Amino acid sequence: MTLILPLQQNFSLKALNTFGIDASAKLYLQVVNVDQLRAVFADPQLAAMPRLVLGGGSNLLLTGDFSGLVLHICLEGRELLPGDADHHHVRAAAGENWHEFVQWTLAQGVGGLENLSLIPGTVGAAPIQNVGAYGAETKDVFLSLTAFDPASGETVEMDAAACRFAYRDSVFKHEGRELIIVDVRFALPRAWQPNLRYAELANAVAEQGLSAPTPQQVADTVIAIRRRKLPDPAQIGNAGSFFKNPVVSAEHCARLLQQFPSLVHHAQADGSQKLAAGWLIDQCGWKGRSLGAAGVYPKQALVLVNNGGASGADVQRLAAAIQADVAARYGVRLEPEPVFV
Repeated sequence: MTLILPLQQNFSLKALNTFGIDASAKLYLQVVNVDQLRAVFADPQLAAMPRLVLGGGSNLLLTGDFSGLVLHICLEGRELLPGDADHHHVRAAAGENWHEFVQWTLAQGVGGLENLSLIPGTVGAAPIQNVGAYGAETKDVFLSLTAFDPASGETVEMDAAACRFAYRDSVFKHEGRELIIVDVRFALPRAWQPNLRYAELANAVAEQGLSAPTPQQVADTVIAIRRRKLPDPAQIGNAGSFFKNPVVSAEHCARLLQQFPSLVHHAQADGSQKLAAGWLIDQCGWKGRSLGAAGVYPKQALVLVNNGGASGADVQRLAAAIQADVAARYGVRLEPEPVFV
């Protein structure tokens, strides 16, 4: 029996990217089961088309209409698994909203994801980007995932080693870019302790007089901080942090500190230094500035925004201007986080 795919033509993607860029796809498919993926790649014509795998649309910049097939991953489902002596195990389908999934785990009485509250996007996108915030990263609590391999038409299981996690990076950005994540499993500690390594979070918890905060209290604090600092994509189009925090050698950092004593920097395990991209951008005078309809958010220099009617090219032009200024002043190349499509 041949599966009939509900393909849509010339489909608007404006509501499916958090930047709110007005672009369309030649063909669009809302993927609700793995059989649909098998059917797509069994069709020679569809399999040969350029394709974009879309989750929550919070980590991409559409620079124009997409002339291929958009596979919008809308797989649903989440569950508590048996776990082991030290960890609760939870599973979520790739199309689940990330923040709602985090809040669901907390409602089950399971802590471990609270620092990653209110990050936009879907569960399936979290391992690709190794999303992180407030002293935590996906890799810290990752157990395994299931991915669909278009080359074989089968699913494969991958553990943390196979995913090759790094700072905002994974195998899915490199030779594994063709793989499509179907579901993700996490191992969350039974002996939970709050992760307050990030100073801003620790201070905010202390200001509330919470000497022994619960996972939900940590989550609520993270949510409050993010809402204070970051724009809601439903109100102002954006993709969250637009640039990665650059990592430089200890020698480069030492030279910069001689010239810029207030440089924000954090030592890494390998001896390198991570710089604060937002601080670099702010020091170059970009916070609150605009180029046309694209601008830098007044409350957080790391966030580029669509002030209304901006095209992908407008955002690209702004990003390039910021990169040029930071490179000229600090000798540092800022790398965008979002994927340009």
